[in-house]
Amino acid sequence: MLASLLVALPLAWGVRAGAAELLELRLDGLAIPIRLDQLEAWSLGKREPAADLEVWMGLLERGSRDDLRALLQAPLLRDRSFGRQLLDSWAGGQMLATLGDLLTTVDGASTRALLPVTLREQLVRRRQVTAIELLRALPPRQLVLDLDGLLSLADGWRRQLRRQGEALRSLRRLPLAEGSPVEVSLPADRGPLVAGPATADQASPPPITPRRWSLTVAHRSEPLPLEIWLPSAAAPAASRPWLLLMPGLGGTTDQLGWLAADLAARGWAVLALEHPGSDAEAVRAALEGQRPPPGAETLAIRLDDVEAVLEARRSGRLEVPGDGVVLVGHSLGGLTALLAAGMVPEPGLDARCRRALRRLPISNPSRLLQCQLPASSLPAPRRRPPDLKAVVAYNAFGSLLWPHQGLSALPVPVLLVGGGLDLVTPPIEEQLSLFLPAGHRRSRLVVVDGGSHFSPVRVSGQEAVLFRLGSDLVGEDPAVVQGLLLALTGDFLSTLETTPPQAPQVRRRRGVSAWLLDPSIARRWEREIQVGDD
Repeated sequence: MLASLLVALPLAWGVRAGAAELLELRLDGLAIPIRLDQLEAWSLGKREPAADLEVWMGLLERGSRDDLRALLQAPLLRDRSFGRQLLDSWAGGQMLATLGDLLTTVDGASTRALLPVTLREQLVRRRQVTAIELLRALPPRQLVLDLDGLLSLADGWRRQLRRQGEALRSLRRLPLAEGSPVEVSLPADRGPLVAGPATADQASPPPITPRRWSLTVAHRSEPLPLEIWLPSAAAPAASRPWLLLMPGLGGTTDQLGWLAADLAARGWAVLALEHPGSDAEAVRAALEGQRPPPGAETLAIRLDDVEAVLEARRSGRLEVPGDGVVLVGHSLGGLTALLAAGMVPEPGLDARCRRALRRLPISNPSRLLQCQLPASSLPAPRRRPPDLKAVVAYNAFGSLLWPHQGLSALPVPVLLVGGGLDLVTPPIEEQLSLFLPAGHRRSRLVVVDGGSHFSPVRVSGQEAVLFRLGSDLVGEDPAVVQGLLLALTGDFLSTLETTPPQAPQVRRRRGVSAWLLDPSIARRWEREIQVGDD
């Protein structure tokens, strides 16, 4: 359990020629001294451990011993240049500060000041380092690791996962009508997100090719890259709103191209917007050590991008057919859409973040991004577009930005989509908490059982993949989930033009289920979750 927790913390750890010799583990009032050279030898299996170390290791289950060995010798950093950039990032600093408070000197002094110095020194020397090397590199001869604190972090993570599982079981018990099975046809999958056999649908409807466009904007030195997906001449695009589509942090227009193409094939004009500085190229530059990793500080320029595109469309510089606009975004793009729609963070974000960061939010990493905003300056409030018709946000977040008002300040319908397996923006804390005070009767919450934070993302076979994600992060086959998302999004957009809003229901596709909730059913679900917590 401890090993799993530490592996989950993406810390850039480095080494220095041995200084620390002893590690004292403190747990439940016990102090367990361990010599670091013996611990390292044990982790490598070089020789039989000393008698006292063998006694302590014998208290662990075999699986835990194996996990601990793997943790101590696992490469925690593979690229020195990215490690240096991570050290300079706000999120990296928060992680090191938490670790430094748990790893102290014998007199109780935190190592939060020592860790960055030691790391910077060692990142110059080697490209790959391990946890045991980090411990031996720190200057104090004796270190103290607060296992109680680490276990408390792990327990919080475990409670969050358990609560999410119980909430999904409550969701499945809600008395919702069974909607018609989703039988959409998506274009052939351009490559699975993870290795393994692809199960995507075959091509139909006919493919639509986007028009590439470069828009000169005052706030950037280079033109803004756009893709415009236009429906066929027979489609009713002019009488429908057009869609402004925004990818998440590190995302590209290609990754959401499946959604743009299929919505265009169903009659909506789509403009897909890429945000240089927080796109895949920016993440690649961070990995190569050319700049710090992008984060919440990019929100201001993203909002400037949105305003520039909307103004260009109003002035006629961009020709996109449609009556009004719908803002559509994934993850950070979803947050961008909410802010661009005129939502203003509630007062007191600084205080809420101080409380949230007393414990590193490993069970909800989106809170690190939310709490970066006060440090990097909140973007100025934006005026709601006068022709805004709706907002669609996949895996969006904002529980610390709008803890009380939620979506109530938005006078337009909102479709919030979350995944039951989302470990980045957990649906109970992020989407449900925002949705409960929904201010519009047409607003809907979708929770996909088996969907993850990355379900809306599709990577083409030709696209360079920065990260390879395991199936536990990707969830069910993304192509299956994407079919559900397409059907539910299309239905939501269609009901903007009709009198009756969507009825709460369950929709299914190839073994994956999605629950479509209105505000009253969402409140009932929330009450059942609270009862389960008791």
